[in-house]
Amino acid sequence: MNLRDLQYIVALADTGHFGAAAERCHVSQPTLSAQVKKLEDYLGVALFERQPRRVVPTSVGITVIERARTVVRAAEEIRELARGSRDPLVGKLRVGLIPTIAPYLLPRIATQLRKSLPDLRLLLQELQTAPLLAALRQGELDMGILALPADTQGLDTRSLFAEAFVVAMPRKHPLSARKRLKPADLAGEPLLLLEEGHCLRDQALEACGHLATPAEQDLRATSLETLRQMVAMGLGITLLPRLAAEGPMASPRGLEIRPFAPPPPTRVVGAVWRPSTTRKPAIEAVCEVIEKALG
Repeated sequence: MNLRDLQYIVALADTGHFGAAAERCHVSQPTLSAQVKKLEDYLGVALFERQPRRVVPTSVGITVIERARTVVRAAEEIRELARGSRDPLVGKLRVGLIPTIAPYLLPRIATQLRKSLPDLRLLLQELQTAPLLAALRQGELDMGILALPADTQGLDTRSLFAEAFVVAMPRKHPLSARKRLKPADLAGEPLLLLEEGHCLRDQALEACGHLATPAEQDLRATSLETLRQMVAMGLGITLLPRLAAEGPMASPRGLEIRPFAPPPPTRVVGAVWRPSTTRKPAIEAVCEVIEKALG
């Protein structure tokens, strides 16, 4: 049994397919299949149930694979520790961002990141909050950027900036006659929301004090861009984070944006990472760039 064998079974468990696992591990499918079978023979148990179109871990396989993940993650941290000792701001940094932050934050910080951290390569992935935190805890990400508070037990966090909410409404909506709005002004309005699983859904309901009326299930959107277009079509109003309401794509035809009167409802955007990570200097450097740009 060696580290490579453990990487093979982790990849196979993740993909459920020998071909996909082999591609991830950069080996041929026969090589990976033979090594997995060799490991099973060595352990004396079947780790996977081979089905016609997919591979499923057995009950003992689930336990073994979880231990293998721990070993593989520890090995990767050893490699990163060695790289980091030479230069902590060089190499790859795997960053997860929630979809209501990624497309609006990244354009604002990309130039400064390249200028300040030219040798740091960010590998970016969009994930909703729950899968982002799971990937972080499993060692698949080095850092997450999300809305706080969240279920970050056992993880380190750092607040980066506070972001005010604004109200998006159709053109010529009665509320558009006002320069600033209060949450009470939204009473009785049909509120368009993201689908379940997006933390912004709960934040929008909290921000308007549940005064607006959530629209029916079939009107929930999967992204802020879909939500924005639905509002422009006159289907209701919504709350947008400030970054999503600014920039060249922020106000499509048929849409009006109005701020809240002070103090506006806000969300806190923060960073999260494992306390044991060896990439903390790089994470802190990225945090400082974001704080400087948006703090």
